[in-house]
Amino acid sequence: MRIGVITGSGSYRWPHLHDAAEQAVTTGHGTVTVTEGRLPGGEIVQLSRHGEGHHRLSGQVDHKANLAALLDRKVEAVVSLTVCGSVDAAVRPGSLVVFDDLYFPANRLPDGSLCTWYDTPGEAGRGHWIFERPFSEPLRQALVTAAGHTGVPVVPGGVYGHVDGPRFNSRPEIAALAAAGVTAVSQTAGPEAVLAGEAELPLALVGFVTDHANGVAPVPEPVEALLERMAASRKVLADLVGHALPLLDAQPVTPAGVVHRFGS
Repeated sequence: MRIGVITGSGSYRWPHLHDAAEQAVTTGHGTVTVTEGRLPGGEIVQLSRHGEGHHRLSGQVDHKANLAALLDRKVEAVVSLTVCGSVDAAVRPGSLVVFDDLYFPANRLPDGSLCTWYDTPGEAGRGHWIFERPFSEPLRQALVTAAGHTGVPVVPGGVYGHVDGPRFNSRPEIAALAAAGVTAVSQTAGPEAVLAGEAELPLALVGFVTDHANGVAPVPEPVEALLERMAASRKVLADLVGHALPLLDAQPVTPAGVVHRFGS
């Protein structure tokens, strides 16, 4: 299977790819660099949303160009990876969360425009989308199974909260997210889920928890601990994808459930 992998903070290059080749993909939304290669069980098209050295902060990520590049390279599904802060005190740093729902009420891209492919009045395919679930369930289940082989605690479901960066959230803001049922937060994956959903491209999202979000733990951890876990996330997430690839040929990987689209 041909899988797109979007990597986040701390994972700018994908380890152990066979025949890895980097190339620039020019799309109608910009040019994106991807790395293609093979792992046992499938082909990988890896894309670093921040770029080498964290060149782009969260408010500068070009989500449309990124997803368009993966579509151009004919990926059959996308695994989106993020490091995140736990809003639920029971979800410990060092855990993996395979999210099953999304909290992204602003539905906007970093430049402030609405998060949709269809931004022209009367454009074919436009419409109001109602998602039963924002993530591909077969892909999600393969990742849950694979996560069990990584040696770290696994949370098999949870609500991903998208928050705007680059600043981290205040204590009252995190408390409001907790009241909405959010499990963990980061600043990049909301638009990816929405754009993949509109494109009917199967996508699943996995978070590696680096710390508790602001105000969740009684005593904040040192920034050094967060950075150590971010560095450790690279191997854990690479192992996760490696274990998931052989599982993905066992069943069809379908897109997220769209209950209804109207207005097109």
